[in-house]
Amino acid sequence: MQNGRNLDLKAKADSALTDETTPKEAEPKRVRKQRPYPSGTFENTLELANAIQLHASGGEVRRLTLLEKMGKSPTSSATRDLITNSSKYGITAGSYTAESLTLTSQGSVASDPTRADAARKSAQFELGIRKVEPFAVLFDAFVGKRLPSHEVMRDLLLQKVKGLDDPRECVDLFVVNAKFLGLLRNIGGVETLVAVEDAFDSSSGDRQDPNQSTSDGPSPATAPAGVSASPGSVGQVDWENLCFFIAPIGSDGSDERKHSDLFLRQIVEPALAETLTVIRADEIDASGLITSQVIEYLAKARLVVADLSYHNPNVFYELALRHAVRKPVVHIIRKSDRIPFDINQARMIQIDTTDIYSLVPQIETYRSQIATFAKAALAADETSSPLELYYPSFWDDFGKMKR
Repeated sequence: MQNGRNLDLKAKADSALTDETTPKEAEPKRVRKQRPYPSGTFENTLELANAIQLHASGGEVRRLTLLEKMGKSPTSSATRDLITNSSKYGITAGSYTAESLTLTSQGSVASDPTRADAARKSAQFELGIRKVEPFAVLFDAFVGKRLPSHEVMRDLLLQKVKGLDDPRECVDLFVVNAKFLGLLRNIGGVETLVAVEDAFDSSSGDRQDPNQSTSDGPSPATAPAGVSASPGSVGQVDWENLCFFIAPIGSDGSDERKHSDLFLRQIVEPALAETLTVIRADEIDASGLITSQVIEYLAKARLVVADLSYHNPNVFYELALRHAVRKPVVHIIRKSDRIPFDINQARMIQIDTTDIYSLVPQIETYRSQIATFAKAALAADETSSPLELYYPSFWDDFGKMKR
């Protein structure tokens, strides 16, 4: 019995000795994911170049000295990523283990506060977008267009860029960089990717005094750079395929403008996209008096969608002119606004804008309502109006008065 116990102890000891002396299989090393793009935004990465400009007058500088001036640890992963990203963008030369760091020629221009604004921004575009393959692919595909959904951009990258493991991150970085560089503009309530020359032109997309026009729109209107805002100049318009949107436009940044842009871009345009081109007064791409142009659009457009929100007097004036010519109209209004007595007999689409939680779930429903109302109005043999209801002999009497 004792011998058996001794044998067991010896076996355990031999096993322990073997475990200690036999080399363990080496664990596979973790491979760092290689990205064909930097892992940080261009704006944040530009911090390194700005520090070189500040502390070394833009010249070569010892890495450790620069990091000390910046208050950064030379061994932290954040510092390593900053220097690596700066190299990937082409802002600086030198790795995170290099003795010294230097600005590239374009990196110097991009971060030099004494350079002309246009030259500095041009260099920033080349580094932050053009020289990064996935960003350049996205920019070339969508410049001059409304920014598509992230899913569409990710699909494009997977088709065009090899070795791209995380297109979601890449798209997010592109959008942030484009925003920083002024390449994304809110045009008509939609994020639009504009051309470089338009982004660098401070006057690009500016509109004239909105108080000089009907519907609070600019006069005369000019189309935003990079976007074709009108289906044609007055006299060359395809009236049979046009919907004129009359609405309280207001000045840039006002609640009325935001409201109008939201209704136009997110509700009315999508509702009629398959049948009609929708245009608002500030998008008429023609020279001349805005009032006469608006009246011509009111008289000739196949359909008018009238947004009566805010009870804007110009909108009611234009609506009355449309009623007078007895052509199809679709009336819409915020649910919070009272429907005026004079037109409360008209069919009205009330849109609840109380809060985002009320609006968003019903957007598709509102689009369907507008599409349905428009189809019915266009299909009607005759278009009724308050004039016909309350003064049925108006047109006969008017004709007699003219004679």
